[in-house]
Amino acid sequence: MQVSMTVNGVAQSHDVEPRTLLVQFLRESCGLTGTKVGCDTSSCGACTVLLASGHDGQRPESVKSCTMFAAQADGGAITTIEGLAAADGTLHPVQQAFHEHHGLQCGFCTAGMVLAAVSLIDENPNLTERDVRLGLEGNLCRCTGYHNIVEAVLAASESAS
Repeated sequence: MQVSMTVNGVAQSHDVEPRTLLVQFLRESCGLTGTKVGCDTSSCGACTVLLASGHDGQRPESVKSCTMFAAQADGGAITTIEGLAAADGTLHPVQQAFHEHHGLQCGFCTAGMVLAAVSLIDENPNLTERDVRLGLEGNLCRCTGYHNIVEAVLAASESAS
């Protein structure tokens, strides 16, 4: 089947099997490997991307791309970690905060954490530590102990409000 969507501002249209997951579409059809396949059970959040449905004009929200078929995103707009920074390379404020607050170690979970944080801040720019911890509970990190991630999201939240 033909699936078409905008990915990081670029129109993408590919012929895929109906059972193709969005994460597979992004990695294999679009060549964007920043979106990771971590657990295959939707538990870790490494596959998190931002999706704005083309059908209802909603603002982008974080979704786990391993839990939906590419066909479900047909006509929508996806932002992956590769499309988050400005065209000139300026980091998104959440990316900058992760850098400044050392909110990463191995980097495997980072793309999903950053995109989940972007969505979380967009929903509520006045976050508390508890809000951040609850908002990111669907994203797992095995390296950092979360302290620096929470600090980075709070810093980005403060700059957004």
